[in-house]
Amino acid sequence: MFAKILIANRGEIACRIIATARRMGISTVAVYSEADRDARHVEMADEAVAIGPAAAAESYLVIDRIVDACRRTGAEAVHPGYGFLSERAAFAEALAAAGIVFIGPNVRAIEAMGDKIESKRFAREAGVSTVPGNLDVIEDGAHAARIAAEIGLPVMIKASAGGGGKGMRVAHTIDEVAEGFERAKSEAKSSFGDDRVFIEKFIVNPRHVEIQVLGDKHGSVIHLNERECSVQRRNQKVIEEAPSPLLDAATRAKMGAQAVALAKAVGYDSAGTVEFVAGQDKSFYFLEMNTRLQVEHPVTELVTGLDLVELMIRVAAGEKLPLRQEDVKLSGWAVESRIYAEDPTRGFLPSTGRLSTYRPPQEGVFGDVAVRNDTGVYEGGEISIYYDPMIAKLVTHAPTRLAAIEAQNDALDAFAIDGIRHNIPFLSSLMAHPRWREGRLSTGFIAEEYPDGFANPGASGETALRLAAIAGAIDHRLNARKREISGQMDVARPVVFDPERRVVIGGVEFAFVAAETEKGLVLSFSDGRVVAVISDWRPGEPVWRGAIDGVRVAAQARTILNGVLLSHGGAFAEARVYARREAELAKLMPEKSVADSGRQVLCPMPGLVREILVREGQTVKAGEALAVVEAMKMENVLRAERDGAIGKVVAQPGESLAVDAVILEFAA
Repeated sequence: MFAKILIANRGEIACRIIATARRMGISTVAVYSEADRDARHVEMADEAVAIGPAAAAESYLVIDRIVDACRRTGAEAVHPGYGFLSERAAFAEALAAAGIVFIGPNVRAIEAMGDKIESKRFAREAGVSTVPGNLDVIEDGAHAARIAAEIGLPVMIKASAGGGGKGMRVAHTIDEVAEGFERAKSEAKSSFGDDRVFIEKFIVNPRHVEIQVLGDKHGSVIHLNERECSVQRRNQKVIEEAPSPLLDAATRAKMGAQAVALAKAVGYDSAGTVEFVAGQDKSFYFLEMNTRLQVEHPVTELVTGLDLVELMIRVAAGEKLPLRQEDVKLSGWAVESRIYAEDPTRGFLPSTGRLSTYRPPQEGVFGDVAVRNDTGVYEGGEISIYYDPMIAKLVTHAPTRLAAIEAQNDALDAFAIDGIRHNIPFLSSLMAHPRWREGRLSTGFIAEEYPDGFANPGASGETALRLAAIAGAIDHRLNARKREISGQMDVARPVVFDPERRVVIGGVEFAFVAAETEKGLVLSFSDGRVVAVISDWRPGEPVWRGAIDGVRVAAQARTILNGVLLSHGGAFAEARVYARREAELAKLMPEKSVADSGRQVLCPMPGLVREILVREGQTVKAGEALAVVEAMKMENVLRAERDGAIGKVVAQPGESLAVDAVILEFAA
């Protein structure tokens, strides 16, 4: 076994690998760019080596610097994680030339399967069912349009070396093909150093199901069953689960056998994933093979009880697989949510900044429910513009799918993040969505169910009453605390407080009287409902935890003027709490109007202006592309929301802009 390994990655996956290596008694070396000098993975590792500037192309993607870091520290092996150099055969070859073990598959397997174009050719030759498409390298946008016309729309334009949704576009019209080609090619170049793209038929209403395979250097290959990753946005996975609600035992066995056969054909000898696009009728086609550890590997670990990182390390050290196919068992259900630094209410645009609050839910096993949080950040740390916006992967495991979903919902409610925008409200909304809960999924799920984007859903019915009870309990606690302040002014006679309070949520009033009892706080509402609330919440805590009528509840709670901002179970509410007379006066307050900024195109997130696609005086139509802004390795096309003429171009290509900075203005 290795004495010391280097992790050629950053963020949560670097921390994940370090944790397993530490448990195995292996020393670890972290590498870091200038932007990651104070990162969590640097602190966790036994040693750390600086490898260059913030841009990945000048640090994490530079093979010579990784090899040099190994030499300087005496690392015997390298785990690449996912992304960056994890599927680059040249990296594995460079390590081998330096006498360093690559904790991953052999070079032949990487070359055959790691390249998206070559993997499809190989799969076809091996008799594996594949999606119709053109696997030749595309010359330009016009060439792409001709190919799309031959295959038939819609088509998927994909980077050959891609992954994680980078360098991938779906085109429904010929005009979208040319633009998608340029964006995919540019993203592929900046993210992977390889701008080759190909085109294949986009299967309508598909599901994304993948098989985890594992091989050793002695010819053994097994599969660890499937994961369903159909809930995606912009081709990037958002929620994953294991097993899949689509598959039955027969389909699972057939898909697993096909994945193993493909892996054996290339002599696969590490952890890898064979991805399939599946029809609602359980038909499936080979999509690609990822010759690395997947982001979503924790759900497989929780339903099988295996540590994939440990198995990768042991296999790389020459050990045989410790189990056979018949030893692989499925236990319960696991659900994973990817928590991103992005604003779901603004088209999921990336958000950067400092994490003023970062307090994940408690990890561990609680009865028959397990909670796990894989992360690479910490409170006070910074979310950088240079890398993927993932903050954490929250995973729950329970005996059944619905129990795992309920556990995930509870864990999301208890996850406190401030300082940047994040997608936890959106994830909570997904957990409560009937179609998700029923397992009626497709890769178009988010686009179909949120066609106008995401807006924080308001509270109604029993949820609104529950939030009103929480707001009332918080208000009661704050008032009791204020009355305990010492040194208050003496008065001639005791102050009489109006016992009735009113919570206003979305224009609906909940009037109640609060009373302390031996069983806790009791709120008696004017409609006759009585709610018992027990909580040890203290002012300033970002998460309210307690029990309402005996049911455990967690909610995000941020105090605001005359109330509290609450988020729970996919519902979001500004709960204003007033005395009776205050509520009457509040109704008379004028509402603040928002200034019209429709004449300006603003930068939706901190980013780099890649292109300005219009000039001053040019007439544009609604929907026409105006500019391209890059942030967190993704290129975002800004489009005109209305017809008009460009009055002034304010920003220039290459300029770094803050959020809401003016890019251009329309003529009056």
